[in-house]
Order: sequence, then C-alpha cells, then structure tokens
Amino acid sequence: MATRRALLLIADIGGYTEYMQFHRSMLGHAEAATRRLLDKIVDAARDFDLIEIEGDAAFLSRDADGLDGAATLAAATRAAVAMHRAFHTQRRLVELNMCPCQSCTQTSALTLKFVAHVGDVATQTIRRRKKLVGMDVIYVHRLLKNAVTVPEYLLVSDDLFRNGGSTSTELVVHEIAQDLDDIGQVQTFYVDVQDIAAPLMALPEPSLLLRIGATFDMVGRGLPHVLPRRRPRPLAPAG
Repeated sequence: MATRRALLLIADIGGYTEYMQFHRSMLGHAEAATRRLLDKIVDAARDFDLIEIEGDAAFLSRDADGLDGAATLAAATRAAVAMHRAFHTQRRLVELNMCPCQSCTQTSALTLKFVAHVGDVATQTIRRRKKLVGMDVIYVHRLLKNAVTVPEYLLVSDDLFRNGGSTSTELVVHEIAQDLDDIGQVQTFYVDVQDIAAPLMALPEPSLLLRIGATFDMVGRGLPHVLPRRRPRPLAPAG
C-alpha cells in the first residue's frame, strides 16, 4: 500500500451534542441546520478533499508533497479562516429565518474549532469508499481531545508548526503539552481563531421575501425527519 505526504485537517463543531440533545423535539430542524453548516464548511476549503463527515466534524486532506513547511502551515491557516467565516455567515443566516423553534433561533451556541497535522497516509478502498489510513490519521483525531480553553481555535501538531516556522510576531501562539492515547506525550501549538480571522461584517437587514424563502427552505429540509415513515406492506402469500 503506497503512502504519500498529506496535510490533515479536521473542522469540528463545538456544542453540537448539547445542541442536538436540547433541541431533540425539533430534531429535523436541528439536523438540517447543522447539515447546512457542514456543507458550507466543506465548500470553503477549496484546496482540500473531503475524506469523511464524522458526525459533527469534517475530516479533510490535501496533498503535501512538494509543499515546504511554511506553505503547508499557511494552507492550514487559510482553510481554517475560510471555513470559520463560512460557518458563522451560514449560522447567522439560519437564525434569520422566521421559524420560532429553538433549533433555528439558537444556533449561536455553536462554535467551530480546528486541528491540523502533516504526515504519511495511505488510501484504502472498501466497497468503493476511499478512506485514509495510517498512524498520522489516528494522530490528528487524537488532537481533538485537548485542554485548550478558548472556544474557537486552530491547534496544530509539533511537526506542522516547527517545520512551518512561526514567522509572524503579531500572533499569540500558545504551546500546550498533551498526553495522547496510544501515542504518549506530544507538544502542540494553538492560536485563537479570532486572532487570525477578520471580523465578520454585519449582515444587511434581510427583506421579508428573503426571510420567507429561508423559512420554507428550513421547513422543507426538516420535513423528512418529522413525517412518519411508511412501513412496507407485507407481501401477499403466494397461491
């Protein structure tokens, strides 16, 4: 199985479990809202391939062969900034629809965080579905469990940070040691996404027509989750 160098990036929605549990009575709208958010997150990472949607997270990758350390770190940072902007723009648009349910009006509780790592991966195909495998894939997923206290951050592995070189003196970079399951003690670095992303521009006041259209869109997306499912009729006995 051939291996290649890849930049691995996970965008993880914070507060997802609480949001889905709190709004389980309107599960259709909660699911539709988070699905729209994930769609926009993936679309914003134009240089990356979507590997898999993992519940409340998007796992992405891009080829790192031929990229030096600085370019690799810059690619992860650009993608995080673009996905953060797309996420919050879409989150605010969801809240503009006229549906009064809490699934639609309280998406502001959701946040977005990122972890990134560069390493060697292989592609495995099972029933026509391609997946990335390798120790570095496990590594980047282990990074999601950390002690970072800010709600929205970009956390990168030691390999990615040191090879990329921190050339910016304006960013406040925090170093944090972690003890990863089955891996051991590692050093990681993180920045608050608010420090690297430009402030979001205020949205113009939406027209009534736009709000009505957004409302019907959300209602339509939620219908499959609230309508009763038909049970297949039993087959008539032969003869």
